[in-house]
This record gives sequence, C-alpha cells and structure tokens, in this order.
Amino acid sequence: MSGLSIKSAVRVAQGVLKRVEFTSRTLGGTSTTFAAYLPDTTQNKKLPVVYWLSGLTCTDENFSQKAGAFQSACDNQVVLVMPDTSPRGDGVPDEDPHTYDFGIGAGFYLNATTKKYKTHYNMYDFVVKELPDFVESNFPVTQKRAICGHSMGGHGALTIGLKNPERYTSVSAFAPICNPMAVPWGTKAFGFYLGDNKESWKQYDATELIKEYKGKDLHLLCDCGTADNFLVGDVNQLQPLAFIDAALKAKVPLTFRMQAGYDHSYYFMSTFIGEHLAHHARFLHA
Repeated sequence: MSGLSIKSAVRVAQGVLKRVEFTSRTLGGTSTTFAAYLPDTTQNKKLPVVYWLSGLTCTDENFSQKAGAFQSACDNQVVLVMPDTSPRGDGVPDEDPHTYDFGIGAGFYLNATTKKYKTHYNMYDFVVKELPDFVESNFPVTQKRAICGHSMGGHGALTIGLKNPERYTSVSAFAPICNPMAVPWGTKAFGFYLGDNKESWKQYDATELIKEYKGKDLHLLCDCGTADNFLVGDVNQLQPLAFIDAALKAKVPLTFRMQAGYDHSYYFMSTFIGEHLAHHARFLHA
C-alpha cells in the first residue's frame, strides 16, 4: 500500500465525502479508488465502518451519487467506505469484446485462480484485508465493521461475511445474487476466474456457504423487490428462495424481506438504505 492521494472532497450532510486513490498490492499493483464518508464527529472520535459493495458495471461513485445515505450515516454515527468493483487500468486483463457482466466493473469479490486473471482480480483479499487495513491506518475509524452491498455486491457482502464472521458485526444485502453457481452471471464469471472445478466455486456462493455455516449470528438482513427485473425476467439471476431454504435447513438466522413493487435500481435502495444503516449501527455501537 502506497501513494495515498485525495482525488476530491465534498461536504454533504454533516460530513465530508472523500475519494481516495492508492496503489493496491492485491490488485496487481494497480491504482484503485475508493470513497469514504466521514461524519463531522470523526474530528473528535473514531467511528465504526460500514463497507458498501456495489454491483455490476459500478465504480466507487454510484452509491455516493444515488443512494442518499449520508444523513443516515450521520444519524447512526458510522463511516461509509465504498470500494470499486474491480481492478482497473493498463495491463488489467479482460475478455474481448468486453461485456458488462465480467472483467472490469465485474470482479465478483473473489480471488481469481486462472492464469489470465489471478494477478489482478483479487477483490476478495482487497475487501477483507487490504482495504480495511488501509482505512484503519489512515482514517479516524475503529476496528468494528459491518458489510453490505447490492446485486453482485450483495453476493460479495454475504459470502465475505459468512467466510469471516469474526471481522463483521452484521451483514446486509439488496437484491443479492444468492446462488451464483446456478445462474448465468455466476457460471460465466466463475468459469473465467476460477476455472472448471465447480467444487472451488462453492466458497464464493452464499447458498453453499450458509449450508455449512456454524459461526455467530451475523444479523443477516436482505431486501429484494418483487418487481426486480433480474428476479421476474427471463432468468432468475438472484435465487432468493434457494438461499432462504438453505438458511432454514441450516438453522441460520436470516431476515429476508420481499418488498412489494420495487425493482433492482437505486430507487429501491435509497428507500431502505436508512433501515440498513440503522440495523448495522445497533450492533456496531453495542
């Protein structure tokens, strides 16, 4: 980790949103940008962090511009940290032609093992280890963390939380890809990133992970809209019922709410993000 620079800083609600750039070891030595929202109270004390993982095609900016989360972050006294969704820059490999659901903008929060992608596509290690270490070394935050995300990022939040319960007080997701091994988005990405051995895919599938979960209560909270086009369209890319069923059979506590009439967009997330941040704050401040 080196070369920290502040790309921008803007005041919003009762705090400052900063976009921060640094050189990432786990992402193949590329420069990566994340956003951090710091309520004014961080001038006097350290606050816990909620990490937000975005979905396909997103950068660090989508959540900041569309979710309307900053007043809630102040009200709940949490710092928000929003990483990018993949490595970027010269030398970062991709498929040709580029598609929205793989490669740049679609890192799937895993550690790639195939020769072409393993140097750069290590978003799992970046989110679990490198980014928190960097944030905790450079910003006024505690080591208490929660994690949440949307769609591909919801998949990331669930899998990362289930694999690392000691690192997070709580986990939540909006319209997560719950069973990627069973849907086109996941099988495409896992094939390119992880190869043909489907046993190796299970470590990045929330439905498979929750079947074997024996850790603490992560206060899992998920919301999905009943009008989500990836739920009710030609292909059910989200598979919430598979995840709910696996959790029930494993006796893992889970709150999964189907919200009537909402779609996959930030209109949906902006409606409920305040509830999610309040949910995390209950446990971060306990």
